[in-house]
Amino acid sequence: MQNIRHLSYNDIEHHFLQIGEKKFRAKQVWEWLWQKHAHSFDEMTNLSKELRQKLATQFTLPALQTDITQYSEDGTIKCRFKAYDNQKVEGVLIPTDERKTACVSSQVGCSMGCTFCATGYMGGIRNLTFDEIYDEVVLINQQSEKIYQQKLTNIVFMGMGEPLLNYKNLLKAIERISAEDGLFMSPRRITVSTVGIAKMIKKLGDDKVRFKLALSLHAANDKKRSEIMPINESNNIKALTEALNYFYQQTGNEITFEYILFKNFNDTQKDADELVKLYRQIPIDLVNIIEYNPIDKAPFQKPDEAVTENFMKYLESKKVNARLRRSRGKDIDAACGQLANKG
Repeated sequence: MQNIRHLSYNDIEHHFLQIGEKKFRAKQVWEWLWQKHAHSFDEMTNLSKELRQKLATQFTLPALQTDITQYSEDGTIKCRFKAYDNQKVEGVLIPTDERKTACVSSQVGCSMGCTFCATGYMGGIRNLTFDEIYDEVVLINQQSEKIYQQKLTNIVFMGMGEPLLNYKNLLKAIERISAEDGLFMSPRRITVSTVGIAKMIKKLGDDKVRFKLALSLHAANDKKRSEIMPINESNNIKALTEALNYFYQQTGNEITFEYILFKNFNDTQKDADELVKLYRQIPIDLVNIIEYNPIDKAPFQKPDEAVTENFMKYLESKKVNARLRRSRGKDIDAACGQLANKG
C-alpha cells in the first residue's frame, strides 16, 4: 500500500472522485496530514467512520514516534525518534532567550566518515523520507510549545547524515515546512549544513533554493582537511570555493563556515591565517568557531581556553565576522558531533 503523504493534493482529490466521494474531502485530509499532523486515519474526525476505515485499507500513514527524550541541564532537549521500520534517528531542541532552534537529521547514520563525528562511526544506514524529516520538525516544535510556550524560530540541518546525499527528500521536506498549507516557516530561517559536495552545492544554486547554507570546513588547507574529512579527497577546497561562489551568484543566500577547533591540529595562528584567506575568497556571512565535544572513538581534544581566545582575537583583528559557538547539551550527548543513537 502507498504512503498517503507521498501523494500530491491533486492525487488525493483524484482518488476521492474515483471512489465516489466529494472533492472537498481532499482538502480535509490534506489539512489532517500537513497542518493538524494526524498520525492515523482514526484521528480524522470530520470524515465518516466508514471513510476512515476505507482509507486505512487503501493507504498507509507511517509517522515518526518519540522513543526516548533526554533533558540537559542547560535546557537543551534531545529526542530519539523511531521510524516505521524501527530505525532510529535523533533530533535536538536548542533554546535561547531569542531563539528556539530545531537541529534535525536527514539520514539514519552517515556515510561520510568524518573522524571527529560520532554519527560517522555508525556508517550510512538509510535516507529519511521527506515526511519523516517533516515529522522531526513537528515533534520538536510541539516540545518547544509545551515546554517554552514558543514555536520554533529556526531549523538547522546539522543532525545525523549528509543532507545533500538525500537531495530530493531534503528539498521536498523544506517545501512542506515552508508551505502555507504546511508549517509556514520562512526558508530564510532554515540552514542546511554540508560537509561539501561541490556538484550538489551548484545544484542548490541552479534550483534557486531560498534557505541558508553552512559548510563544515574545520580546516582551511587540503592536507589537514583530508585527514579528518575523507570527502575532501574528491571535493577539495578549490572545488568548494568555486561551488560556493556559484551558489551565492545564483541565490544571494547567506553562507556560513563551521570550524571546530581541535587541540594541536587546527588551532594555531597559521591555521587562522589560512581561514582568513579562504574567508576572503567567498562571500561568507559568518564563521562559527565551534567548541569540540569529545567522543569515545576519536582521539581529538578541545584546545585550552587561552588558545581559543587567541584564535578568536586573531580573526577579529583581520575583520572576520566570527562567533564562538559554545556547546549545548553535552551532558546528554546532544552537542555538535555527538549524535549516535547511544543506548
